[in-house]
Parts: sequence; structure tokens; C-alpha cells
Amino acid sequence: MPAPLTSGLVWKEIVKRSFAVLSYVNPKGRARSAGIVYVPVDRVLYVRVAKKSWKAKHIRLNPHVALNVTISKRVPFMPWIKIPDATIAFSGAARVVPMSELEPKLLEAIVGQLIEERGTPDENCIIEIRPTGHFVTYGVGVSLLDMRYPEKARGRAPVDRSA
Repeated sequence: MPAPLTSGLVWKEIVKRSFAVLSYVNPKGRARSAGIVYVPVDRVLYVRVAKKSWKAKHIRLNPHVALNVTISKRVPFMPWIKIPDATIAFSGAARVVPMSELEPKLLEAIVGQLIEERGTPDENCIIEIRPTGHFVTYGVGVSLLDMRYPEKARGRAPVDRSA
């Protein structure tokens, strides 16, 4: 039986994190993925990238993306015990937004949470990702012991972007 899961619990985990793997498709239909640092604001994820980056170019052509957020799991005081990371996977609709087109307060919130500055606003843009459909999880909201059993560790919750 899958883990009982709510959209609120999944969003709580997404907000605690800042790293995900972003998957997208290039113009030839080939799948690509890249690690990204995201900033969550009002249940939308924002990523700063170079305007000329492959991510920005490909997402401009095809806004359908997928993300996978990993959640490290460890037994306190026994790090030698191997436990798989928990995961949150979901699809989303993305759009590339010039930094100059974002509301100043939103831009300040995004840039203020980023780890480092890279380039100028003219060289960068923001990828806005709005999750769609359902969150599919493994190990979210379950005990470490239950992570040994896929039928207990799997979960699914609708994406609810209302806060």
C-alpha cells in the first residue's frame, strides 16, 4: 500500500531543498538532464541560467519539463548503513523569462536566495517552473524502515499550487 501523502507534505519537502535534476528535450527529441539550484516562491520554482545556455534554448522550444528532487536519508550515528535517497518526481510547464520582466520584489526574492552571483542580469534569465499533474514520491513521509518496502515507500499526491 503506498504511503499516505498530501500535497502540503510534498511542498514542505521541496521548500526545504534547493537542488533538483531538471529534464527536458532538445530539438532533435533527445532527452537531456542537468542539475539545477532552484528557489521556491509561492509554489513555483525559479532557476537562474545563462540566456545562451542549452537549458534556456531547449526550454524556449519545448516547455515540457520534469524534475526530480532528492532527499538524503541517513541513520543518525550509523552512516555506514546504506539507505536510498527519498525522491520527489513531477512534470511541469516551464518558461524562460528575461530578468528585466520579473516584478522587482520577486526578482529580489529569487536572487537573494541564490548561492552565488554569476554574470550580469543581461547575461542571465530565469526559468519559471510550475509543477503540474501529480507528485510521485519514494520515501517521503515514511520511516527509514519502511523505505525497504517499495509498496510502503511509494506515494502519489496531486500538485496543489494553492498555498
